[in-house]
Amino acid sequence: MTKVIQFTFLAIVLSSCGSGIFLVRDPFKPETNPNAPDYSKPSLWAALPDKTDAADSVPVGSGLRDEQPAAKADVFFIYPTIFTQEPEGANKWNADAADPKLNEGIQTSTIMNQASIFNGCCRVYSPYYRQAHYSVFLTEDRKAAEQALDLAYEDVRNAFRYYLENFNEGRPIIIASHSQGSLHGERLLKEFFDGKPLQSKLIMAYLAGRAIKRDAFQQIKPSAQPEQTGAWASWCTFISGFYPESYDRYYKEALAINPLTWNDAPGLAPKELNKGGVGLKFKFIPQLVDAESHKGLLWINKPYVTGRAFIRIKNWHRADMNLFYANIRENARLRTAQYFQNTAVSGR
Repeated sequence: MTKVIQFTFLAIVLSSCGSGIFLVRDPFKPETNPNAPDYSKPSLWAALPDKTDAADSVPVGSGLRDEQPAAKADVFFIYPTIFTQEPEGANKWNADAADPKLNEGIQTSTIMNQASIFNGCCRVYSPYYRQAHYSVFLTEDRKAAEQALDLAYEDVRNAFRYYLENFNEGRPIIIASHSQGSLHGERLLKEFFDGKPLQSKLIMAYLAGRAIKRDAFQQIKPSAQPEQTGAWASWCTFISGFYPESYDRYYKEALAINPLTWNDAPGLAPKELNKGGVGLKFKFIPQLVDAESHKGLLWINKPYVTGRAFIRIKNWHRADMNLFYANIRENARLRTAQYFQNTAVSGR
């Protein structure tokens, strides 16, 4: 049983590094903010298609390969909260984007397990940014939380602008993100894409791990079918039958897109539709979970692994993406191909 619990825990540790969660109680002090990243420096990017990084990885035993050199589209990936431990510097609310220890954790967790999903269809770009500490989601000091999140988004926005001006060269774009990254991803879509000229370049937005309302965007529509382009999808994963304490406040009005069907139709999508997830040591596991969209939540039954009877996890937030690794990867390829087909027909 110990091995089962260890497997299950390690398989979902994507959004944290260090030994535990530290709650920041200090006031937000702008004068102590870490230096703003200079995105002309490759070292300030967690992933670039022309450098070696964890986004080049493919799961063990998957038979997949990194296809970035031939990709005709890009993904701009915004990683989740990795800054959870007690801060060591003067600033408590935002991480230093040049912190080598933290960035190593970002590489071996979210860049490997999440950003790499898209190397089958896209050139992968992901900036290091002054992410807000996990405390922003727990603190009663909402002013400090908003200031910290605004600072983090400032970096994401600046990185995206640099990407557009220096890297994109007119290619279509996927926006992908998880958790805190999806909070910033939602803002990025509203500022740069929704009803803007750049919307014509949007292949898809995968905003996993954030509760987003159906009408969050003016013109970008939620996913209704797997091949739809210019759409968005989000889901927050819990064990079947479970409602989190914050359900009424946070999830009740959200739209949960099922990553096995790419719509929010009711009914359980069986595990046979799951092309494969990733677990311990980045190992590929076919038919890992089933999934059901239910009133703003994505419900799953226990993963179909040896010893599943002993699994007690109710909130699967940290595994929102790696439970459905191959389905997201395949869907990104499908929508990218459909985008190019659409543009060929329209003559754009």
